Amino acid sequence: MSESPHIVGVRHHSPACARLVAERIRTLRPKYVLIEGPADFNERLDELYLPHRLPVAIYSYLSGDRTHRGSWSPFAEHSPEWQALQVAREVGASVRFIDLPAWHDAFSRMENRYADVVDHEHEERAEAYERALTEKLSVQGRDALWDHLFEDGCDEAELSRRLSTYFDNLRGQDPGSQGNQAREAMMARWIAWAMAQPGEPGRAQALVVCGGYHAPALARLWQGLPAELPDTPQPSTESDNEDDEGSEGDSGEPEGPLRFSSYLVPYTFKRLDAFAGYASGMPSPAYYQWMWEHGPEGAAHRALQHVMQRLREKKLPASTADLMAVHLRAQGLARLRGHDKPLRSDWLDALAGALVKDALDAPLPWTYRGAMRPGTDPVLVQAMDVLAGDTAGRLAPGTPQPPLVAAVQAELAAHGIVLRGQLKLDLLVEADRAKSRVLHRLAILRLPGVRRTQGPKLAMSGERTEQWSLAEPLEQQAALIEAGAWGASLHDAARARLEDDLRQAQGRIGPLADGLNQAAWAGLSALSETLLRELRAAMAAEPRFETLGPALSVLHTLLRHGQMLGMADAPVLRVVIESGFDRALWLLEPPAAITPADMQAHLEGHLALRRIVADVLAHAQDNAHDAHAPSLLDVEPARALAVWQRKAADAAAAPVSRGAALGATLSLAGRLADGHESSGDHGVDEAMQLLHSLPAPVLGDALTGLLALARETLASEPAFVAGMDRTVQALDNADFVRAMPSLRAAFAWLPPQERGLLADQVLTLHDARHLSRRALTAHRTGEAAPEQLAEARRVEDAVLARLAAWGVALEEDTEKAPRP
Repeated sequence: MSESPHIVGVRHHSPACARLVAERIRTLRPKYVLIEGPADFNERLDELYLPHRLPVAIYSYLSGDRTHRGSWSPFAEHSPEWQALQVAREVGASVRFIDLPAWHDAFSRMENRYADVVDHEHEERAEAYERALTEKLSVQGRDALWDHLFEDGCDEAELSRRLSTYFDNLRGQDPGSQGNQAREAMMARWIAWAMAQPGEPGRAQALVVCGGYHAPALARLWQGLPAELPDTPQPSTESDNEDDEGSEGDSGEPEGPLRFSSYLVPYTFKRLDAFAGYASGMPSPAYYQWMWEHGPEGAAHRALQHVMQRLREKKLPASTADLMAVHLRAQGLARLRGHDKPLRSDWLDALAGALVKDALDAPLPWTYRGAMRPGTDPVLVQAMDVLAGDTAGRLAPGTPQPPLVAAVQAELAAHGIVLRGQLKLDLLVEADRAKSRVLHRLAILRLPGVRRTQGPKLAMSGERTEQWSLAEPLEQQAALIEAGAWGASLHDAARARLEDDLRQAQGRIGPLADGLNQAAWAGLSALSETLLRELRAAMAAEPRFETLGPALSVLHTLLRHGQMLGMADAPVLRVVIESGFDRALWLLEPPAAITPADMQAHLEGHLALRRIVADVLAHAQDNAHDAHAPSLLDVEPARALAVWQRKAADAAAAPVSRGAALGATLSLAGRLADGHESSGDHGVDEAMQLLHSLPAPVLGDALTGLLALARETLASEPAFVAGMDRTVQALDNADFVRAMPSLRAAFAWLPPQERGLLADQVLTLHDARHLSRRALTAHRTGEAAPEQLAEARRVEDAVLARLAAWGVALEEDTEKAPRP
């Protein structure tokens, strides 16, 4: 056939390209309109003609046990692809999407089909060409270059010529990446098929709408290809696991069933905007929508009106004089740059020049791609937000949706959950616990509008109050449709999403343990044993005690109280904890400095080890008369005791670790020895010996460790209170000032009631029982803080010492002031 297809290379979401596409289809009246889009959606094209409110997108996904991909094909009214769909139906053309499905390997590193497709491996030529053009034409940035060349209102013939020249030079003879080659091979087969079909008089055979980067290659590739209708590829486990970033930690097991499909989702201009992170063909979608509807002058009028209104709302400079200055600057810049009318970059440059008075700490945001950089002037931040727009799409009633949408609605209705306002739950009431599981599953799916504002950290902590903030924001429907990729039911979808999150942890013990805790909250039973094996490996390889300890605490809690998770006494979980216990003791043995930021995690590690030892000892005592009773865990309490004893005696160890180690041995001493609790006198002596051996600045660190691990053993002992009182009273003023911060942090480990009891004992020691405990525990308004009093006393002593050195003797006080 001598006729060639009419290939219109476009930039996605360009109003100029959208106008060109509409004009070419109306003029040529082609029999086939072939559009870069997911070919697996061809049987459902009618869904795109429902009365939606734009923008909308086709969301395509592929999801399996170790693989998950999702990609969007978004459409705005000013998108060339959308105009091709609409005008093709207007002229009676047959419409086909001709690109690979979005779950294909070719899209494994792309979130949006209609992103700029020049890839990093093959972009040097394209970048050099664009850089040469920007330098030649004295414009800044690829978006300003595009506006200068194509959005200036030239007629369709001139626009077509410019686009062909631009894209021919952008691509040249570069073969492109493997992904682009696969996509172009698929599109070329569709073109060959359409060109081989019988023609109709007065109509062009085929018009192709594709990204301009593909156009030169497609013009060459379609010739000589077979005329058969191309088969739409189907996903296969083998091909999808190759070079797949989402399948790390592949254990060699079969992938299992794959879920793949496509659905329409409502989209937003914010998601479409390049400055929100979407590498779209055009930034500032609201501005270009105004361009589509009203032309350059109308777009400029609306942009200035909305920007000035926003600035006034935000109390930023926006006077009538400023508006006039912006207008004059834009007109001048347009003339200087050879534009018949000011373009987007002219108006933005004028806004910056007229309204930004201070030096810029960041580049002008329209001169680069991607999210705005820190330090961008607030005026420019607001202007870019206005030009992005807040338009949100809406699907027409009856648009097909994945099964998960109906499943979630049914679950919410069954539990009486309304996504509005605040919801307070009592976790000890089964009905509320069931509601909590539903909400935690929605949170795992990252559903907007579902946010937990209050509640315990650990699922098995026994605390009873949990509070949620619930709403139905515009983006919730889209997020729920997209979450349908993970499964048909809320349980299955949440489990698949959580397991994928755990795989992304890549062996890091903290996120893995937190994920299992999330599973407990959400009531997700029978998590993959593969993940538990990965957790065991992560335990064995973890290099930091402060990371391993808190995770071990979570896992032990799940083992002992994880009935709702289906993991209570799980054999695999037992092995994980045994491995973690051994690793934690090994990491604890050598001396190491502990930063203030790691102190809490370090103490949690000691607490986790102590709870495990205490449980093992209690289990052994309960089953002492049953020789065949299985052990709770295969760990050695005596080994833990030996490690703690060595740590407490190690002068090179961190004081908080020494205190925690001694506290652990004191709290377990009776159980480890003969099954009876000790009187506590010997433990108090050991504690006081440790504290007396330490310098003042770290005295409180050691006390923190002691109270964190042996609060019940020490805090109520009169001998310990008396010993601490003597220790503090023995400090001179300088040492007391140095010791005060860590001492106060140590006593913060005591609950308010226990601090009150401690205060009563101190008042008794000083024959001051006529005073209320609040005299020691409460800070009254207008009084100096204890640290300030101590500092004042230190300064006073320093002054007296300096006077004494000068030979000035003052009468010495007969009574020393009490400690603050």
